[in-house]
Amino acid sequence: MSTPHSLSEGDRAPNFTLYTDEAQPWELSDHLDQPVVLLFFPGAFTSVCTTEMNTVNNDLGSFGPAHVVGISTDSPAVLSEFRSTQQFEFPLLSDHDAEVCAAYGAKYDKNFTDMKLDRVAKRSAFVIDPSGTIQYAEVLDDAGQQPDFDALKQAVQQLNRNETEGDIGASE
Repeated sequence: MSTPHSLSEGDRAPNFTLYTDEAQPWELSDHLDQPVVLLFFPGAFTSVCTTEMNTVNNDLGSFGPAHVVGISTDSPAVLSEFRSTQQFEFPLLSDHDAEVCAAYGAKYDKNFTDMKLDRVAKRSAFVIDPSGTIQYAEVLDDAGQQPDFDALKQAVQQLNRNETEGDIGASE
C-alpha cells in the first residue's frame, strides 16, 4: 500500500480503513457521499499540530458538508485524549503502522528530526471528491509549516458548489 512519491491532484485516492479516536473503524469509501478532507499530522499534543487542528476546528463551517478527519500515527487512546482535551468536532484516525501515510506519500522516511524517526506522518492535506479522485494535495516536508488553509477551503467549497450544481465529474 505504499507509493514512492506523494499523490497529486487527479490521482485516485487509495481506499483505507483506520480506527478512530473512539476505536471504531472508519473506511474512506464509506464516506464518499460528499467531499472528504484528510489532514495528516505528525503528532498529538505538539504545538504546531494542536494549532493546525484547532484552526480547522474553529473554522469547520467553511468546509460545508465535507467529512473532515485528522490522521496521525498516534494510538487511538492518545488521539481520544487529544480530541477530548481540545474539543475537536471531527474524528481523529490512528494510522499506527503508517501504512496509509505511506500510501499517500505523507510519511517521513527515517528522516524526521535528528533521531531519524520513521513512523511519523508528514503534515499533509488532501481533498477527495465523491468519485474518489484527489482534487487538492499538499504535502509539507517541514513539520513546522501549516497547510494553506485558504487553498484547502477553496478546494472543498468548489466541490460543494459543483455538487450543488450537479456537475461533479463533468470535466472527467
